[in-house]
Amino acid sequence: MTGTRAVTSPRSPHVSRFPRALRTRGGLSLRVDARAALVVLALLAVALAASVALVGTGDYPMSAADVLRTLTGGGTPAEEFIVRDLRLPRVLVGLLAGAALALAGAVFQTVSRNPLGSPDVIGLGQGSAAGALTVIVLFQGGTTAVAAGSVAGGLASGAAIYALAWKKGVHGYRFVLVGIAMAAVLTAVVGYLLTKASLTDATRSTAWMVGSLNGRDWDQVWPLLAACAVLVPLVLGHGRALRMLEMGDDAAHALGVPVERTRLVTMAAAVLLTSAATAAAGPIAFVALAAPQLARRLTRGSGPGLTAAACAGAALLVTADWAAQRLFGPDHLPVGALTGMLGGCYLLWLLFTERRAGRM
Repeated sequence: MTGTRAVTSPRSPHVSRFPRALRTRGGLSLRVDARAALVVLALLAVALAASVALVGTGDYPMSAADVLRTLTGGGTPAEEFIVRDLRLPRVLVGLLAGAALALAGAVFQTVSRNPLGSPDVIGLGQGSAAGALTVIVLFQGGTTAVAAGSVAGGLASGAAIYALAWKKGVHGYRFVLVGIAMAAVLTAVVGYLLTKASLTDATRSTAWMVGSLNGRDWDQVWPLLAACAVLVPLVLGHGRALRMLEMGDDAAHALGVPVERTRLVTMAAAVLLTSAATAAAGPIAFVALAAPQLARRLTRGSGPGLTAAACAGAALLVTADWAAQRLFGPDHLPVGALTGMLGGCYLLWLLFTERRAGRM
């Protein structure tokens, strides 16, 4: 940037590497964490590369050059149809759902101050699944009605968890424990609905519950894009307040953060992001749990790292979907099954490290 200079520490004549403060001639200061910025750029590059590879994967394989040529309007009519109508919506749902789930996971882990505070651990995913299955089994609803039921179920479960965990504030471990109990109850509700479903509805419900990007089209892209366009800036705008909230309610309040309002607004946004992603792609497990932790370890930051978490979630989900297609070929393993297997291993490792650290 022209006209900017680095502000150095008075204790050292050298410019610190991470983070760096930039100040314009007008007096505007900007704090730049160079490592976090590089991590975000690297994750975006991985997400874009995996997206191009995923678009080129299928019964009609295409090279990366062919994919890019088609996306810029230079493909044949057949390639235009394959890329724009069949494969591009799948990739966009993967990118948006991964980013939404990861951002929601970062919010809940920050609010609860617990790495287990993830939507698929504390019952939000199960709530969305219960809402969607209620529409499928009891009302035989279509795609739009199932999406609406998923959002309604996620909102209802989120409100119930918050209300039950409230006691002069929301304590992290109480919040997680209430969420785990709610997840168990909702899992039982899902099982009950499956026993009452007809064979056709049970098959449809089971396929939806695995979590998959197969067959996604523009009808799933636009609602998810609209939700992300509203909710992602809202959450990112509360990044500083969430960073302060991670230090505890008293410290955040002393620093001028409206604790309860921040918690309520960000949690509501996270619930809506989870519900919208679940409505579009089904309950894809463990992306919300793993992506924020991966971003935190890569950036080595002390805060929630919301932008890096969103980029990590998008890269993880699209890469997992590409791997599911490449490793299992025509069997078309749903991406939710792969993330569930990998996420289960990660959860065991996380529990082990938390226990060794004396936090459990």
